[in-house]
Amino acid sequence: MTDVIIESIDSIGNNFIPSEFLQPDKDEYYYRNQQTLWAKDRWRHLHSNEIDELVKNDNVADNWDQILVTNQFIPRQLKNNTFFGLVRIGNIRAVVLEYHELKLPVGISNSLIISCDIGDDVAIHNVKYLAHFIIGDRCILANIDEMHTTNHAKFGNGIIKEGEPENVRVWLDIMNETGSRKVLAFDGMITADAYLWAKYREDSLLQKKLKEITQKSFDAHRGYYGMVGEQSVIKNSRVLKDVKIGSHCYIKGASKLKNLTINSSASLSTQIGEGVELVNGIIGYGCHIFYGCKAVRFILGENSNLKYGARLINSFLGDNSTISCCEVLNNLIFPAHEQHHNNSFLISSVVLGQSNLAAGATIGSNHNSRANDNEIQAGRGFWPGLCSSVKHSSRFTSFVLLAKGAYPAELNITLPFSLINNNESKNQLEILPAFWWLYNMYALARNSWKFHQRDNRQHKIQNIEFDYLAPDTIEEIFTACRLLEIWTAKAALRKKGDPFAEKDDNELSKIGKELLLGPQDKTQDLEVLGENLEKSLRKVVILKFYEAYHAYNEMLHFYAVTNLIEYLKSKPKAKFSALRDALTNEREAHWENLGGQLISKKEVEQLRRDIGSGKLNNWNDIHNRYDELWQDYQLEKQKHAYAVFCEILEIAIPKKKDWLAALDKSEEIQEYINEQVYISRKKDFDNPFRQATYRNLEEMTAAIGTIEDNSFVQQVRKETGNFKKIVEEFKKRN
Repeated sequence: MTDVIIESIDSIGNNFIPSEFLQPDKDEYYYRNQQTLWAKDRWRHLHSNEIDELVKNDNVADNWDQILVTNQFIPRQLKNNTFFGLVRIGNIRAVVLEYHELKLPVGISNSLIISCDIGDDVAIHNVKYLAHFIIGDRCILANIDEMHTTNHAKFGNGIIKEGEPENVRVWLDIMNETGSRKVLAFDGMITADAYLWAKYREDSLLQKKLKEITQKSFDAHRGYYGMVGEQSVIKNSRVLKDVKIGSHCYIKGASKLKNLTINSSASLSTQIGEGVELVNGIIGYGCHIFYGCKAVRFILGENSNLKYGARLINSFLGDNSTISCCEVLNNLIFPAHEQHHNNSFLISSVVLGQSNLAAGATIGSNHNSRANDNEIQAGRGFWPGLCSSVKHSSRFTSFVLLAKGAYPAELNITLPFSLINNNESKNQLEILPAFWWLYNMYALARNSWKFHQRDNRQHKIQNIEFDYLAPDTIEEIFTACRLLEIWTAKAALRKKGDPFAEKDDNELSKIGKELLLGPQDKTQDLEVLGENLEKSLRKVVILKFYEAYHAYNEMLHFYAVTNLIEYLKSKPKAKFSALRDALTNEREAHWENLGGQLISKKEVEQLRRDIGSGKLNNWNDIHNRYDELWQDYQLEKQKHAYAVFCEILEIAIPKKKDWLAALDKSEEIQEYINEQVYISRKKDFDNPFRQATYRNLEEMTAAIGTIEDNSFVQQVRKETGNFKKIVEEFKKRN
């Protein structure tokens, strides 16, 4: 047990910075004065009559000469307070502050104030211990047990102050429970930074530089004060220690807030509610954390939420995300993640965004080795269904939907947009590739739209690709098509009794492609088995493989043509020949998802080299590089689309007739999307069991409307009409 130390009464409010850490020619107020929001010449000493009135109102100070005020000061607004050290108090007027119908007079009452700067028209009441804080204008602080800052406060940043040993540095053990992918949190960190740091562990120079960059991003000197931005409200809370709070923040009933930066502004107010405990973290603008949530060693991205007892530990939750009730440990979660229900948990994973975990989902339910060093990697659009249980170590490509089930072995799903089913009755794993495109177009098409609509960030530091057809998913589709070709060829040869062991993958791919592009009846009786998808000896059956192969090709075609149309839209006079000349290049087949931003593998490697060499020597430089690559991304995506166009046509130099035919086909695909959005949504309205809860059709219509009323169905119809008009225009142009 730590001993309670007896010190001189003079130590309260003085000698905030230990003498050995004072800089030459600088006093203990040097960094405080740099932080303060007001000019030095506004302060004055108290008049003798003001001191008399303060004493009459039961105020006590260890030294009244250290209590400074402004010319607009009403002593009677201060009652029953104790002051230690240098306390500077802004304008105090006979007015009341109101917030959510709580009205408190400007002034200070029943509080202990130690060495603080207090702004204009501030209400501080029943704050039992307030030390070493700078409080902005028009703030309300009421009913707080303890609110103070230490001389070595780091405000959630993963640095150490002068004189501190390395072992006090706070790391975030993301993606892995062992700490083998640990990163240092800092104010302004985005998921791209965390992924770059955590993923490329073999790059020792990169690891060293990122640690150095983070340490030098913040002043290591001691003596910085905690801050509360203007018009913030903190009430009915217990302990706030070493916190930096932005403006217009609302904190009510918090249990413990320690070592934090809480970003907040007038337009993106952050709110923290009852029973919340937050330790060692960074909180982004516009976040909401309510009802008993616990977070330790964490980063919460902009416009994100923790609700209803959520537990977030050693994790980074990206922008535009919500976690309710669940337990989330040792994760890196990219933007646009949804996770609800008290019985879901997510352990030791990297989830690449646009994801949704249903009730009862246990991702990383146990470790399948002799140590807790396993991981799960899930691509964009990951959606494990109700009560899904997935084991370490598993990997999922983009937009994978898991049907309800306890998956008994590790998975490596390489087929995007798939439905995965653990068929216990047949003791086999079943995969339906391109499921979303074939059977759930409404959800797929709405996916991109809803994430754009919900992106209310004002500080879009993290660049995000929301479209489901993008270079990363397209390259996964190419891989999936080749696998389907190989597996189909093996199925056909196996049925004939023709050994295929001596045939290489290129030969098999050619055989399978011919079958899949031929009449469907020639493949109907084939049992196509996937390989290296599950760590087990049981069968992995590929369902609807013929339809899926054609769906994948439609997706490739639609991606290519729509992106080439976007290029032509930006060049009003350009014809297809100009497009061909501008975009001809070798297809970039390797893309990395850095926090939601897609970057080619070669650019990521260059980024790493530039950090390692010192060319990019601070986080602003690194973020600027992300932005430069984002500015180039649209064109790079269009170049990729053109290469895809040539690939699917199997033509090195497409001609005008090829382009016109592609435009015709794209119209057909857009009409298919329109129809499937309607059909997949209409199933809900036609479901007789859904209708059973209503007395009649009139009640159902009044309650939920009709399919024709659905705003997204209407939107897709409108987009389809507009798309057809654009296609017709480009046909004439070319």
